[in-house]
Amino acid sequence: MASPRVSFEFFPPKSLEASFRLWETLNVLAPLAPSFVSVTYGAGGTTRALTHDAVKTIHANYGVAVAAHLTCVDATREETLAIADSYAAAGVTQIVALRGDPPKGQGRFTAHPEGFASSIELIEALAATGKFHLRVGAYPEPHPEAASMQDCVDFLKRKIDAGASSAITQFFFEAETFFRFRDACAAAGITAPIIPGILPINSWSGVRKFAAACGTSIPAWLDEAYDKAARDGREALLSTALATELCTDLIEGGVEDLHFYTLNSPDLTRDVCAALGVAPRVSLSEVA
Repeated sequence: MASPRVSFEFFPPKSLEASFRLWETLNVLAPLAPSFVSVTYGAGGTTRALTHDAVKTIHANYGVAVAAHLTCVDATREETLAIADSYAAAGVTQIVALRGDPPKGQGRFTAHPEGFASSIELIEALAATGKFHLRVGAYPEPHPEAASMQDCVDFLKRKIDAGASSAITQFFFEAETFFRFRDACAAAGITAPIIPGILPINSWSGVRKFAAACGTSIPAWLDEAYDKAARDGREALLSTALATELCTDLIEGGVEDLHFYTLNSPDLTRDVCAALGVAPRVSLSEVA
């Protein structure tokens, strides 16, 4: 089995302690020579400046391609495109273009009066600049606001047609979930790469809540497995085994790229990558 290409998602730090955690995560994972790393926006655009700073620091100091998340939330078109221009000026030419989650306390997304009304509008505007490789989000299970799975496929097709070059999926727990989605996308005429998003489970209770909020189905066997692992004190071992098995199934099904949601905690992701044959290719001195 050939080793996959990997990429990693981080979130921007909000404190000095969190900054040390992010840089330690990068020191552990950057030597794996990822295809790219991405840095998220907080809900409602709350970490806009922090994201900007983290992206520029990683680009300047770690020798890896960086994709900056950019959303439509709580900003005018002019402000959003100015942020994009500042990335381009700094040499950052990959953007993950998203509608974004509504600010805390707001149940649904409401567009800024002078802002982009949807991710498609944002993608079209960014594509028109000719400056960026655009990645977008994809939902292998129905988005909480979608009427059906086909709606998710059709909306992804519109995003690709608007100028996106590839998509990264929301996380899921079973490989068949991704394969069904991939087949549906192919049937809809989507030819752009679709990279499965992998969430190694550091805390089952936390991931379970996250899954329920974003529409990811939770297999009954997974609850049972973590109940037993908690009794035996083997949660970390179970998490490594499950993530490795999921990735192996995906690779055997033809997947060549995997995107890991690290939550700025590197050890589990590193261990899964090692199990998949993804070894350090460069030394820390070469990436830091």
